[in-house]
Amino acid sequence: MAADGKRNIVVIGGGIIGCTSAYYLTRNPSYDPSKHTITLLEATRVAGGASGKAGGLLALWAYPSSIVPLSYRLHKELSAEHGGEERWGYRAIHVGQVDCKGRSLEQSSKTKVKGKDGEMNGENGDMEAHVSLQKRSKEALGKLRAAGMPAELDWVDPECNPYYDEMGDPSTTAQVHPYQFTTSMADLAKEKGVDIRVGASVSSINFTKDEQGVESVTYEDKNNRNKKETVPATDIIISAGPWTRSVYSPAPIAALRAHSVTIRPSRPVSAYALFTHIKYPGKQKDNGSKSSRSGRGEQIVTPEIYARPKNEVYACGEGDRLVPLPKSTDLVECDESRCQDIVDHVSSTSDELRNGEVTARQACYLPNVTSGSGGPLVGHTGVKGLYMAAGHTCWGIQNGPGTGKLISEFVFDGEAKSAKVKGLDPRLVM
Repeated sequence: MAADGKRNIVVIGGGIIGCTSAYYLTRNPSYDPSKHTITLLEATRVAGGASGKAGGLLALWAYPSSIVPLSYRLHKELSAEHGGEERWGYRAIHVGQVDCKGRSLEQSSKTKVKGKDGEMNGENGDMEAHVSLQKRSKEALGKLRAAGMPAELDWVDPECNPYYDEMGDPSTTAQVHPYQFTTSMADLAKEKGVDIRVGASVSSINFTKDEQGVESVTYEDKNNRNKKETVPATDIIISAGPWTRSVYSPAPIAALRAHSVTIRPSRPVSAYALFTHIKYPGKQKDNGSKSSRSGRGEQIVTPEIYARPKNEVYACGEGDRLVPLPKSTDLVECDESRCQDIVDHVSSTSDELRNGEVTARQACYLPNVTSGSGGPLVGHTGVKGLYMAAGHTCWGIQNGPGTGKLISEFVFDGEAKSAKVKGLDPRLVM
């Protein structure tokens, strides 16, 4: 911070973590727009990656436990303050695990797809063709309790012999629409003076001569023939998700690709998020899959199915590491066959989904911390004025508000005040 109290704060990344960080920086009691500038740099577009393609599940049994209660509470407060129910689909829901037997499909779903489909990628035999997204933690499974099939969960076909275990009820679980939530956070931050620059691909973080502090950020302006621009910085927050390492090489962040689809069901369905375990009658592909078989050619598949407001259902499958992380979100390759698998698997359990319309087939990359406890890295890096907020895995949307609030405290107060997060200290693993 300059002697006159002026600060130039730069946030790198326009996903949920960067946008909530920008939002809470403007809400910190020490924020003074006459002395402080906040600039958010995003390489493509706000919510262009996982923050726009995630499921949006919120749960008190998520991880890490040090930040979840804070962030879950902030989600509710944000919705109450800004009309989140209508603006970004916030609502409390039931969450359960469903074990069932999928019905054979006479033919694969041929529904019309809106948006851009990808091409199949990857080499056969890759041992990382299917990787669990790890939402079924031991703590989450420990919350299971036998409850039978709820009467309102009538969009799972009874012919599938389903069995339901409840994992969460409306007092412990909720949801948001990730794209709508992230873009709303960006808009609310902008209203308070944040300068959001899209098409700004960061090429370097520039340090002081002694390399003990930050000085500026240089980026290529895609809107101006990739002309290089430099923004002065007293404080820099790295929140680039799986691209964090490309911005700051010491960061132990890796990427996991995840595919998903959205479906407009043939009729509105009740507010449930389901973790499924389906005995699917299809043939197993020879592509290095880790999916298990269960007699007579059956295979076990585990798509997640989230009913959303306004007659939309989101479904995702397992992750993979078949295709390396591209340079930016607009270059992510979508494997059409993986999306079709998800459609087929969820359609085998529900006529409402089978007879619905597929409205999107998409892929994104999730950020994972490769060392230490595996949780997100939030806080000081050891370089004066340089902070990290990355590695949130599949719980980025859930933990976005908590992370953003904590980052605002690190920047303006020097330490976290709203939660005890020493275990997430980036200096422990860098």
